[in-house]
Amino acid sequence: MDDLTKLANTKMPYGKYKDNYLIDLPERYLVWYRTKGFPKGKLGEQLQLVLEIKINGLEYLIRPLINANK
Repeated sequence: MDDLTKLANTKMPYGKYKDNYLIDLPERYLVWYRTKGFPKGKLGEQLQLVLEIKINGLEYLIRPLINANK
């Protein structure tokens, strides 16, 4: 599974948006994380990437990858 497909199928592991796909997180929530500081590790990297995808209006490229290899 490539990195974008993994990103598309990753769900938020905790908090208010637990079990939501990262691509479905509200942009305001991701901006809040950017201000607060993204978590360390892979999740933080993925959240930063999702924010960039959303800011640039590229979500349409990720949504078709949800469950693509299942």
